[in-house]
Amino acid sequence: MDKLTTFQEFITTQNVPIPGWGFVINLVLAAVLAGILGYVYQRYGHSLSNRRLFSRNFMILAMTTMVIIAIVKSSLALSLGLVGALSIVRFRAAIKEPEELAYLFLVISIGLGLGANQLWITLVSFIIIVSVIILSGRLARRQKVVSSLFMTVVSHNPQAVSLQQVTTTINRYCGKIDLKRFDEAEGILEASFVIDCADFNRLDQAQLALKGLDPSIRITFLDSRGIG
Repeated sequence: MDKLTTFQEFITTQNVPIPGWGFVINLVLAAVLAGILGYVYQRYGHSLSNRRLFSRNFMILAMTTMVIIAIVKSSLALSLGLVGALSIVRFRAAIKEPEELAYLFLVISIGLGLGANQLWITLVSFIIIVSVIILSGRLARRQKVVSSLFMTVVSHNPQAVSLQQVTTTINRYCGKIDLKRFDEAEGILEASFVIDCADFNRLDQAQLALKGLDPSIRITFLDSRGIG
């Protein structure tokens, strides 16, 4: 009976007051770190979705997570209530790529760390992770490899240009070429490829060579990260 009474008292009386200025400072810091992470995501991310629009949620998510953790950490009863509330409310965010999920986890980690008042661990971890993201992004750009580039070639003179000629011309300048789609009808030839080129100069040379086969050829490039 004494144990039951002690446990009940522990649940009902364990309310640790939240320091006012410390909470405000951590809340502002959560917004600042989330803003920096949003800029890094826009600058070095590779997602196909609108990165600027997606990163606008980082501040709200980090600050909200911090407020929740700061409140529930002071009471076991509130923690149990949070578990029950989350079992009722379902969050269905449309996550299209693993990169988006990784950044969301990082934003939530910022809120968790500052909400638990683990300031230095959160700051050091954030600096290291962001440094790794920036360094890997810059190294990838220095390699100057145009990879996974979608290329569509359209000719309105299929009698003068064949698929074999187009493929041979592209392969002369690009290290990798995969044919994804080919359509040929009366008066039109259309072929879609996924190509890898050493740099943009080689890509420009391939375009000029294709124009040499048929000046009316129309060429379209599409890259998820943007060209140039």
